[in-house]
Amino acid sequence: MSSPVCFENPPRLAPDYGAGTVQEFGGLKTYVTGASDSKLAILLIADVYGYEAPNLRKLADKIAAAGFFVLAPDFLYGDPVDLSRPGFDVEAWKKLHNTDKGQEDAKSVIATLKSKGVSSIGVAGFCWGGIVAVKLASSNDIQAAVILHPGPLTIDEIQEVKIPIAVLGAEADRLSPPEQLKEFGEILSAKSQLASLVKIFPGVGHGWTVRYNVEDESAVKSAEEAHRDMLQWFAKFVK
Repeated sequence: MSSPVCFENPPRLAPDYGAGTVQEFGGLKTYVTGASDSKLAILLIADVYGYEAPNLRKLADKIAAAGFFVLAPDFLYGDPVDLSRPGFDVEAWKKLHNTDKGQEDAKSVIATLKSKGVSSIGVAGFCWGGIVAVKLASSNDIQAAVILHPGPLTIDEIQEVKIPIAVLGAEADRLSPPEQLKEFGEILSAKSQLASLVKIFPGVGHGWTVRYNVEDESAVKSAEEAHRDMLQWFAKFVK
């Protein structure tokens, strides 16, 4: 997670952006959007820039418009990566915000959803959040997962996956190169009882689904294709 590609194209954070609201949920400040009485929920786990990224919230609103209750919690506790901050220490940040803690916090959010009557849950994870999402996919606490340009994953983590999972990767991504993702796809395909998808998007790099330039027509088109794939996956398995 210390690779420079993790930090490319940082978003301009906007705490008031989006059609939803920020509430406390499962002990975390959370961007919430969509019908709160829906029995179907989608949990978005952001990258290192956190839950105030406008493109992430725009995506949350898009998923909510499809009928899901959508949550994007602040798993980074108000401390997203900020390379412009004097003295910012990437290694110290990584230790403080490790993905095991992210998994623990996500489980609390999932438990809260279930306590409120939600019957089916999907998780989408981006970069840092993709690692957390794969960890969550090793249990039956959720019904489906989509990981988008994930951070570094291991074969062992992929072998532990128990629920339908889609992996959306970039052609140019040193963190999760296409060759590795295709290997993961072969491991997942060998699980005959498990639905899986690995798709490599041409001409894009790490972070393309949430850190795209809204004025770049080609970048927007690629991001929106990934968003459609994600929505189709959730529509099929979160019901």
